[in-house]
Amino acid sequence: MKAAWVVLAVALALVLQTQTTLNRFVVRGAVVVDLVLVVVVYVALSAGPVTGLLSGTAAGLVQDALSSGVVGIGGLAKTTVGFLAGIVGSQFIVTQPLSRFVVFFGATVLERVMFIGLYTLLDLRPFGTSYASIAGQAVGNAVVGIVAFQLVELLPGALERRRARMQRIRR
Repeated sequence: MKAAWVVLAVALALVLQTQTTLNRFVVRGAVVVDLVLVVVVYVALSAGPVTGLLSGTAAGLVQDALSSGVVGIGGLAKTTVGFLAGIVGSQFIVTQPLSRFVVFFGATVLERVMFIGLYTLLDLRPFGTSYASIAGQAVGNAVVGIVAFQLVELLPGALERRRARMQRIRR
């Protein structure tokens, strides 16, 4: 059942990322939020390094196939980030918003550095490396990741409170 939720989350992030929904959040050619990466890091922190690795591989390869770039470079970057985020989540206590912010921020920076570095190393496409755009995307991903964690953690409690309230009203 957990695998179905991971597949659904990755698919939803891919649809939202590639369709018109997030095209409004593109600033000068740089995507401000990478939902696919946020889902990969979230899954890695929640389920561990192997699940992070597998979700990063699948999400990265599908995202590469949907883009106009080389298939495999984004997959490798997201695979590595998913695995390392899973290691961090299993070795350290990453339950507070600040520690989660640091993990999402670091994961985004690592993914961008690997992605741009591999493209540059293979001499496939020159990038005008803007450290401000990488930092902006890292902050955006970290904020979205923290909000996602908070919503997922608060949702079961909110549903239980609603059920209890409805039972009191019926009595």
